[in-house]
Amino acid sequence: MQVGFATSRLKHSLSSAPKHCRRFSTAPAVFVFQASRNSSSYRPRNVDAPWGSLGTSVITRASQDASVVFVGLALLALWEWSRLDLPLIRLYGSAAGFPWRDHWLTAKILHDGARLVGWTFFALLLLSIWRPKVLAAGLLRRDRIWWIATTLICVALIPMLKRASSTSCPWSLIQFGGELARYVPHWVLGLRDGGPGGCFPSGHASTAFALLPGWFALRDKLPRTGRIYLFIVVVCGAGLAWVQMMRGAHYLSHSLWTAWICWTVSALSWHAVKAWQERGISHASDATRSPLS
Repeated sequence: MQVGFATSRLKHSLSSAPKHCRRFSTAPAVFVFQASRNSSSYRPRNVDAPWGSLGTSVITRASQDASVVFVGLALLALWEWSRLDLPLIRLYGSAAGFPWRDHWLTAKILHDGARLVGWTFFALLLLSIWRPKVLAAGLLRRDRIWWIATTLICVALIPMLKRASSTSCPWSLIQFGGELARYVPHWVLGLRDGGPGGCFPSGHASTAFALLPGWFALRDKLPRTGRIYLFIVVVCGAGLAWVQMMRGAHYLSHSLWTAWICWTVSALSWHAVKAWQERGISHASDATRSPLS
């Protein structure tokens, strides 16, 4: 009744108003209608929520990330089923060993040098907590802290998995000049290859792939920068993976698993923190809302 009365009063005033004034008088009608409609359930939306858009976009983003996780896992299973690790690494190794193992380009530049570049980037990322213009201008401080924390989780997790692994590196295999190990796929649990183990997944590839959290931090607020960043990380990770295969340090699957682990950890961490943050926003809205009269 209140809405009908207000609307009829407004129509009468509009019909008597000059033509050039009528088009500016529609906003109050919308306000009156929305304000009168079920005011007890009105809940203000925080359009400035620090973790990006809310609602269906959150579900869509989570679905996309989950799709990458499961499709990636399926592709990894297909690669393991193909058993291409051994034929591929035979391109670079023989009974005499791996010629690229101690070569200055692969050992000094693309291994030691790449690791130095990775730690330098991480130092700049750490500095960006207090000086965002150094690396992450445009991101909230909490985004930068999350980026660093999740990168550290990836950096710590890969070596932990390596230490628990019974898989030996290719250069330890007898067929590649090693002394004890024979080839046993890393997914065959409980069967040791006779070597020292501790080679799965690839630690060197994590120099790049451990930086994947940056994509999640950048993609909503700085999408173009995020895409460029993701491309660079993936290309660098793929390059480091191939270098380690040339040296006989890892099979290609070792590095692919590193990429999948770092992506999965990043996605789980991002959505867990985002869900926690949105619950805080919802509670704050409930505490501050008041019915409109």
